[in-house]
Amino acid sequence: MNSQLPVHDAEASPDAARWRDPRLSPTERADALLPLMSLEEKVAQLVGVWVGADASGEGVAPHQADMVDGELRWSDVIRHGLGQLTRPFGTAPVDPVAGARSLAASQAEIAAASRFGIPAQVHEECLTGFAAWRATVYPTPLSWGASFDPELVEQMAGQIGRSMRAAGVHQGLAPVLDVTRDYRWGRTEETIGEDPYLVGTTGAAYVRGLEAAGIVATLKHFAGYSASRGGRNLAPVSMGRRELADVILPPFEMALRLGGARSVMHSYAEIDGLPVAADEGLLTRLLRDEWGFTGTVVADYFAVRFLQTLHAVAADGVEAARLALRAGIDVELPTVDAFGPPLVEAVRAGEVDEALIDRALRRVLAQKAELGLLDQGWQPLPDGVDGLRLDDADAQEVALRLARESVVLLRNDDGLLPLDAGRRVALVGPVADDPMAMLGCYTFPSHVGVRHPGHGLGVELASLREALGRLLPGLTHAPGCAVTGDDTSGFAAAVAAAAAADVCVLAVGDRSGMFGRGTSGEGCDATDLRLPGVQPDLVRAVLATGTPVVLVLLTGRPYALGSEVDSAAAVVQAFFPGQRGGQAIAEVLTGAVNPSGRLPVGVPRDAGALPSTYLNPPLGRRSEVSSVDPTPAFPFGHGRSYTTFEWDDAGVRGVDEAPAVATGGDRLAWAVDGEVEVDVTIRNTGDRAGTEVVQLYLHDPVAQTTRPVVRLVGYARVPLAPGESARVTFAVPADVTSFTGAHGRRVVEPGDVELRLGRSSGEFAAALPLRLVGAERTVGHQRRLVSTARIAPVAVPQSA
Repeated sequence: MNSQLPVHDAEASPDAARWRDPRLSPTERADALLPLMSLEEKVAQLVGVWVGADASGEGVAPHQADMVDGELRWSDVIRHGLGQLTRPFGTAPVDPVAGARSLAASQAEIAAASRFGIPAQVHEECLTGFAAWRATVYPTPLSWGASFDPELVEQMAGQIGRSMRAAGVHQGLAPVLDVTRDYRWGRTEETIGEDPYLVGTTGAAYVRGLEAAGIVATLKHFAGYSASRGGRNLAPVSMGRRELADVILPPFEMALRLGGARSVMHSYAEIDGLPVAADEGLLTRLLRDEWGFTGTVVADYFAVRFLQTLHAVAADGVEAARLALRAGIDVELPTVDAFGPPLVEAVRAGEVDEALIDRALRRVLAQKAELGLLDQGWQPLPDGVDGLRLDDADAQEVALRLARESVVLLRNDDGLLPLDAGRRVALVGPVADDPMAMLGCYTFPSHVGVRHPGHGLGVELASLREALGRLLPGLTHAPGCAVTGDDTSGFAAAVAAAAAADVCVLAVGDRSGMFGRGTSGEGCDATDLRLPGVQPDLVRAVLATGTPVVLVLLTGRPYALGSEVDSAAAVVQAFFPGQRGGQAIAEVLTGAVNPSGRLPVGVPRDAGALPSTYLNPPLGRRSEVSSVDPTPAFPFGHGRSYTTFEWDDAGVRGVDEAPAVATGGDRLAWAVDGEVEVDVTIRNTGDRAGTEVVQLYLHDPVAQTTRPVVRLVGYARVPLAPGESARVTFAVPADVTSFTGAHGRRVVEPGDVELRLGRSSGEFAAALPLRLVGAERTVGHQRRLVSTARIAPVAVPQSA
């Protein structure tokens, strides 16, 4: 298998040496190869085929067409070459070594079948880890956001990427950079949060990790997908250009500029009546002409055909293909459909310009050259495949660290937590003894494994009951009810268990699935934000016992708990924390881990006060002109600790050539093209080590368009031992104050602003007034995107 593949006849041409020559740039190699290809060979490079790996390791799966309509003959599909292979590991449970060998066999067949001997580019899902059997399952993206720890997310992504590369995969369909706009949307669990700065900085870190491992990161879903009407999957998006520019697009800019992503997957959305798959303004003029993106744009699965079948802007597949190619889509996924033989015929008939094919092909071939897939010495089987392991101790340790950092302590009245072994503890609730409650819908066990129950989960996965029982012997348990349905027959046992205990841990939440098979996940949208099924009634019944209750929420979205939330002595939120999530939650509950997570989404109080995130202008908040109060029960950025922190000596100073000076009224001048530094000292005043998350927000009181009352522009995790202090300094460029102004241009506007240091978006320790000075400044894609933070220890004075 590792022997060099045979030289093909097509390589005898004078230009063959050029496209095989690794000394040339990828684009030069693509330009040398493109004229040598027939139209059929060109189009073949613009499609993927969904073929699962064979468990025997001997080639493609026998049911290669199970995921699509119609039968695809493997020999016919590959005879002109093939652009991509779709999810060979993510189709069915396959032993990793056998899967890698099967993939290599398929690649050898692809290379041998066509004139040029070019293998396929292989892509897989990797949002919560390599979506393969026996691969580590990391926390879901909402947990990444809750950690406020991009460095750890980057480390996780590096591990994911290395495991994929070792198996023969080239491209990962992650991260999701959709900013949450309506919590009812089922795919909220896949988002990093509701703030574009948090999403962008965290998403860029993920991209850096994946790309550093040699895997092409694919940004999803460009753009607007998360803003659908009513939170319904694929519903139309009613969005103005300012919301698109200021909320939806910045994470993609960050991931491209700061992460180096080489691929973008377009969104299923239609924005103001125009499907993104046909939107040349987004996919070409903005993404490529303005932002300078040179990688590939791949279609979300079946989305090219959706231009005909769902959006009704194309009469047939050929017209859908023409619209998609013109807009800027390069590769149709997951299989041959609109970019098939009818497209070839349409090009020959003059109905579709061949230049569109060539434009897409040039990008595809250049990326294959970057990946080494055009090299003469390419080998189908990766080195060391016989020792391939996708779930090792190092990966599990990172998964555990991220899970621990993502658990959010929302409330801890009277210090009920942490629990100790001397108390009688009852654990009740429908997700308490369900290990699958730790996993989101794009994890392999939830996404694929549920269809193959005979194979097992593939990874060790402890429920909260199992993990907590190890730390609290004598734990009693009663489920009370199921996640869904109206059966309350288990209430009596749950209430009795709670009444007989000193403390009741009540675990409620979601079951992740897809397209109605769960309460969270793709296609599992909600009509409101009440807990699913009869869980709200169970919460009320258990609270009525009078036993102190620790409410644990294991969910893929935030849920409104109404007035009942005020009766819970402690509230803990976890967002599908992965295969080690049960251990992480148990450690937080018992105090082995001091919680440091912060909310990446607000927790609403009213299930019907929607849609609403914290990025609201004044009239989007509580006001005298409406009887509806959208104030959350817990705001974005909120989280508590088992220790206490003191914030002191906050200040701001200029760092420009002309330092900031007083302007009167205690405001410092901040040049519209300058930078200031914001400082604060954080001291751990408690008796145990802990981590404070320092958050920096911008308040712009008067602007030419309405602005959010506050928005995040910086953050830092600050770990401190008892009594220890640190000085946190943010370097803040004026560019982070920019927004889309009245004339549609992104501007830094002169005027008064505040930089607020806070524990959350609703709790501030200091407000630092400044005045942006100078002429209004237009900024573009090259503006400075982030504030940087540095942390310096503060020496503790020695007592006499």
